This record gives sequence, structure tokens and C-alpha cells, in this order.
Amino acid sequence: MAQMLSYMHKDTWIHRLSGVTKMLYFILWSIVGMVTYDTRVLMVMFVISIILFSMSKTSFYQVKTVFTIIGIFLTINILAIFLFSPLEGTKIYQSRTDLLHLFGSYVITKEQLFYEFNVALKYFTVIPVALMFIVTTNPSEFAASLSKLGVKYTIGYSIALALRYIPDIQKDFTEIKRAQEARGLDMSKSAKFSHRVKNMMAILFPLIFTSLERIDTISNAMELRGFGKKKKRSWYRERPFTKTDYVSIAFIFIFSVLAFVVTFIDGTRFYNPFI
Repeated sequence: MAQMLSYMHKDTWIHRLSGVTKMLYFILWSIVGMVTYDTRVLMVMFVISIILFSMSKTSFYQVKTVFTIIGIFLTINILAIFLFSPLEGTKIYQSRTDLLHLFGSYVITKEQLFYEFNVALKYFTVIPVALMFIVTTNPSEFAASLSKLGVKYTIGYSIALALRYIPDIQKDFTEIKRAQEARGLDMSKSAKFSHRVKNMMAILFPLIFTSLERIDTISNAMELRGFGKKKKRSWYRERPFTKTDYVSIAFIFIFSVLAFVVTFIDGTRFYNPFI
């Protein structure tokens, strides 16, 4: 269980934050990370993400599987960008510095490498915060906090269920992976990368169908118990806002504003070092 991606209670200031505070932080952080292509902003966000991830005392082994999956999809994404638009960086930065000609129109340029570096950096600024949000937020407490802010309790409960069942999905992934390996699928580092990606698809599709079956079971059970019939409900867990919550919310709002100012001060969201 130590390696499962799920909430684990630890005595840190991040764990003591309200679930709403962490949700607001994650949403604003993700919006900034998705919008900006300013390398300076992304580098600052990356450093802050790593510091906060470390302060949350999250074990790397707890999120190792997630990092592996995301790493594979990130690699596929970067390769796809180069495959379908090998000169996208030159269009964005309005310059071209060739480094290596491969074949046809496929040329490795400084601008393309810099553009794809920013794409990868965007992943690494958001992922640590997303994982930290999952492993430091009690699902029940988070749903209660949302309800306190006026969010309909059915919505809060849905989010809480999603957080609560992440460990079950990861457990299903591990079981399907072991079953496929027993049938001869090689997922070890000794296998070729292309084979590992192909074999990963053989895991993901059964995982999707298993998850859909679980969703159907939970939906039927909640419907039979009359969930959502009443307008309000009581909560077992509820965490009040503290001074640390207000300081954290103020920080993320101020940081978001400054990040957008720095990003768009030149009239574009792309930082261009080639001018």
C-alpha cells in the first residue's frame, strides 16, 4: 500500500491546508502552466513545484508508476509534434538555426528543440502539484470543504469518489500488468521502447473497461440508496480555513497575475531568446 497513489496522512503544513485551498492552487497553477510558453515563468514554476513536492514528504515510490506512464505519453507527444510539425518552432520564433538534417523536410533546429523543451517543461510544472494534491487531500474533507463554499454536494461527492478510487484504479493497473506479463508481454527496460508502448496499450484498454464497470456498479448503488434526492446533507469531516490557507490563496493569486504579466508583456505568450 505504501506505493499506492492515494491520500496518506502526514504532519506537514500542506496536509493541514483546506482541500479547497489546494484545489484553487491546483486549478490556477494548471491554467498558468497551460497558457504560458515563457521559459522564465515555467522554470520558476518548476522549481516551486519541486520544493512543494519535497515539503509534502511524498515518497517517489508512491508515484513511480504514474511518472512512468506520464513519461511514456510525454515522449509520444514530443515525437508526434516533431513528426507532424518539424518546423513549428521556427514559425513561432520567426528564425531558423539548423543543427542536423535528417531526411526530406525533417530538420532538427534550435528553435524546434527549444519549443519542445518548453512543452516538456509544462508537464513537469503541473504534474508534481497534481500528484501532491492527490496524496495530501483527504477526499471526505475535500468534499465537505466544497460544500461549505456553496458547491452542490453531488459535485463535491463525485470529486471525492474520483480521488478515493484512484488507488483502486492503480491496483487494477498493476494486476492487469502482471497478468499480461504472465502471458509473455515484456514490460521490462530490456524490451524495445516501441514494444513497451504497444504492450502498454494492451494494459490500458482492459483498465478502461474495468473502470467503466466499476463506475456502473457505483452509480447503481448510489441510485438505489436515493443519493441526490435531498438538497443538503451532513458531513463527517470538515476543515475550517486557517491563516495558512489565506496566505496560500493570496500567494497563488498574486503569482498567477505576475506570471500572466511577464508572459504577455511582449504581446505574445512565447518567450523568444532568438531575437
